[in-house]
Amino acid sequence: MMNAQDQALTLRHVTHPEDANHQGTIFGGKILSLIDEAAYLEARKHGLHRWVTILFDRVEFKAPVFTGDVLTVFTKTAATGRSSVTVSVDVEAERYRGGEKVMVTHATVKMVAVDKDGHSVDFRTKPEISDHLHP
Repeated sequence: MMNAQDQALTLRHVTHPEDANHQGTIFGGKILSLIDEAAYLEARKHGLHRWVTILFDRVEFKAPVFTGDVLTVFTKTAATGRSSVTVSVDVEAERYRGGEKVMVTHATVKMVAVDKDGHSVDFRTKPEISDHLHP
């Protein structure tokens, strides 16, 4: 987990009934999707390229998330390479009832900058306009 002063609040999400499974807790896949989105937003700070996820490190859910909880996703760039950015991600739930804050999970996500053909590119170079638009 990250130090509070080292991380940036990247994303917030209020959980809804459609995010929940039959037991009333939020699907792990929904949380993974938010982690992926937040990692993309962190990587995008390094360049307006197409960014793709190539690695999710081990993700262990430490506490359930319930409908109505507010998820806050914090990110920090942990490392950079020529075409990749490794992002450290923490997810915290603020309980609907009482406002208690609970750490839900931590993940490390590796993002790679790619061109329109899916080949890795040096993210420190300026992308061509056509490179970052949808086909």
